[in-house]
Amino acid sequence: MGDALRNYNQESNKKQTTSNTLAFTKLNKGPAIFNTPIIWFVLFAAITLISMYTGNLPGGMIGTLLVMIVIGEAFGWVGDRLPIVKTFLGGGAILAIFGSAYMVYSGMLPETITTSVNDFMKTGGFLDFYIAALITGSILGMNSKILVKVGLRYFIPIGGAVVGAMALTALIGSIVGFTLQEAVLVIAMPIMGGGMGAGAVPMSQVYSELLGQDPSYYISMLVPALALGNVFAIILASVLNKIGEKYPSLSGNGQLLQGFTYEKPEMKYDIQKMGAGLLAALSFFTLGMLIANIIPLHGYAIMIILVAVAKIANLLPAIVVEGASQWYQFVAKNWTFALLFGIGVAYTDLGTVLDALTLQYILTVFGVVLGAIIGAGLLGKAVGFYPIESAITAGLCMANMGGTGDVAVLSAAKRMELMPFSQISSRLGGSIILLLAGLIVPLFI
Repeated sequence: MGDALRNYNQESNKKQTTSNTLAFTKLNKGPAIFNTPIIWFVLFAAITLISMYTGNLPGGMIGTLLVMIVIGEAFGWVGDRLPIVKTFLGGGAILAIFGSAYMVYSGMLPETITTSVNDFMKTGGFLDFYIAALITGSILGMNSKILVKVGLRYFIPIGGAVVGAMALTALIGSIVGFTLQEAVLVIAMPIMGGGMGAGAVPMSQVYSELLGQDPSYYISMLVPALALGNVFAIILASVLNKIGEKYPSLSGNGQLLQGFTYEKPEMKYDIQKMGAGLLAALSFFTLGMLIANIIPLHGYAIMIILVAVAKIANLLPAIVVEGASQWYQFVAKNWTFALLFGIGVAYTDLGTVLDALTLQYILTVFGVVLGAIIGAGLLGKAVGFYPIESAITAGLCMANMGGTGDVAVLSAAKRMELMPFSQISSRLGGSIILLLAGLIVPLFI
């Protein structure tokens, strides 16, 4: 009886899969947004916008996530089809971030929605939820031999990014009229420092203790550099992707390590496995944060180490490994533009970016990001990495706004599978910059 029931369920699942495949094929005959025929997406968007502007949008996660998906996907769809934006400026990723930031800046987004998105992204933990899925799934879905071969070598291109950024910043800064202190301490260090919470805020404390002003004074100086550097990082991520397409020998198409051929096994998606993957992602994240209360490392960094050890040592059952990989792909495919909309609302101050738009400031910030790319790309190639992937992860993900910047940069570069290496750059690399800040600042006193 049990065998008969199992056979019936298997046949039923096969029929359902076939039916879903046919439905998906029919669905994709015409243009669609978020895998939804445009006419239906417009209808759903109309319901969302009417509810939002009449003050009748459901509170909490339902209303917030609906707005983020609808507007984020709309921006993403348009951005991926605008010729110049698509080719040179990051496509849908850049439009989703700065389109939503403009909605806040101009007052187009109701204050209640701005507050709810802020809460959902920060105290609600949606950003952490997304990154936890990407870190766990991308590492567990990776070939363990790659993790072993990359190892400590990854910190060499990170060092190259730091040296390249400082050197080019000092050069360009001196040409456009900045002092060495202004170019390095006020512009280069905060850009390379791992974002706002893990970089600019603690860096302002370091500057305050060593130089004497209140931390808020230094925050106001550091934030414009951080914001503008993040913009350039996203734009140049898209440019690097195009360079990789034009010169295939420079790119691993999402693979960091040169000379290592690895065919991904064919994967059959299973909803039950995804559930196991979700549980694994949440558990590894929680364990990382728990240990972070004991060890002075960022929880993301600890999480990366834990997942990598579990993968290399083959500690997890196949259902969890496959499920985590599938869950990560589901999250990346369906919620990236929603997350980028949230990043624009909660983490991007468009006014700060616009205030920083003087020619000398723009050129110097560009020098920081370009120097990081050159240093990371050259030293990455020297230790056996593809220059494009090395420049993106060890270079641009040092120069962006931490976790939020990593998502935007990898989305623009079309290489979301590099998230674990990007997080190493943002978290451990950012800690290195804070250490350097403490050592370099006294030299200018």
